[in-house]
Amino acid sequence: MAGKDYYKILGVSKNASPEEIKKAYRKLALKYHPDRNPNNKEAEEKFKEINEAYAVLSDPEKRRQYDTFGADSFSQRFSQEDIFRGFDLGEILREFGFATGGRSNIFTQFFTGMHGYGHKGSPFEEDTIFGRREKGKDISYELPLTLEEMAKGVSKTVSYYLDGKKETVNVKVPKGIEPGKKLRLQGKGYPGQMGGPPGDLYIVIKEIPHELFKREGKDLILKRYLPYSLLALGGEVEVPTLFGQARIKIPAGTTSGTKFRLKGNGLPSMGGGEGGDLYVEVLASIPKTLTPRQRELIAQLKEEGL
Repeated sequence: MAGKDYYKILGVSKNASPEEIKKAYRKLALKYHPDRNPNNKEAEEKFKEINEAYAVLSDPEKRRQYDTFGADSFSQRFSQEDIFRGFDLGEILREFGFATGGRSNIFTQFFTGMHGYGHKGSPFEEDTIFGRREKGKDISYELPLTLEEMAKGVSKTVSYYLDGKKETVNVKVPKGIEPGKKLRLQGKGYPGQMGGPPGDLYIVIKEIPHELFKREGKDLILKRYLPYSLLALGGEVEVPTLFGQARIKIPAGTTSGTKFRLKGNGLPSMGGGEGGDLYVEVLASIPKTLTPRQRELIAQLKEEGL
């Protein structure tokens, strides 16, 4: 399913500030509000569309995800339910001076599908005799992973408590996942109210600091201390990677602090695109103690100007 250009829908640039986005939304909401366009299906669809765009772009995290993944990928990852989670249309409309009750009761119409709006994407079900069937609360679970696990993918068993009862689920983590990313397990959250659907379980990926590698996005940095003689004369050295061992060639006369790039040895891309690289920073190793013979040789090098 093709994604929507939310910036184009609101008529703002991708660099628009929250205030500019809010101003654009208010202008369009005034124009296409159903109370101002009775029995106008085209205006009604436009009103739904601008609210969807505002629900994403007014939320810093949703906007970041939209900008990161792009419209098409975002539409595959986020359901209508995800998009409108935490989006209180009634409160927003009241803030802008719109009526939310009376003849149109736009809040109910918009979120319960009374005008044919996507019912499955609503955080509420249809009204019952006693109230509204509300979706259950979501649960957030932080899952620590090593760089190796993030790079290669892993299956994990996760246990959490739901209303005092221990629940256990298996989570398949795709390779290339990055810290902060969320995996959604539908229906594993709290039960809904008035018979509504249960909430979801969100697995939030957390990085366990590595003893060797430092991560910068998808790239990895490895510091490797080498004898001065190897840097001066050149040679080969074996270095660890997330996927095994690799060898790099050190040219003669390499200065301390030089970085060597091992392409494709960083974190892979979760979407199947180009992954990161491993940068090996070589540093001169200065011994704290010397044998008599080493001291003699270094003294000779000093005499030679080295």
